[in-house]
Amino acid sequence: MSPKTCTVSLTDVRGSRHTVEVMADSLFEAAVYGLKILRENGWVPDKPGPATRLDIQVKEPAVTHQVTVLQIHRWLDGASISPNEMVRKQKLKAILG
Repeated sequence: MSPKTCTVSLTDVRGSRHTVEVMADSLFEAAVYGLKILRENGWVPDKPGPATRLDIQVKEPAVTHQVTVLQIHRWLDGASISPNEMVRKQKLKAILG
């Protein structure tokens, strides 16, 4: 799959919505990159809770998904279908810390 432009959004504990645009090859990769950018810029806590919901909108074609932080961790810890996916998951795990 070729990288797609994705918009990643989440609502913080105060009810403020934060959105960032990333390039990613998959839904969960977009979620990880979005969390990384929002954390690095101080918009969300370093460790959002496992029930924190992220809305991911893929542009071209426009598709919207919603995942939780817990689902991201389960995907990262799950089996990989190829060596490339395993390497990508390891890289994304390192980003989340």
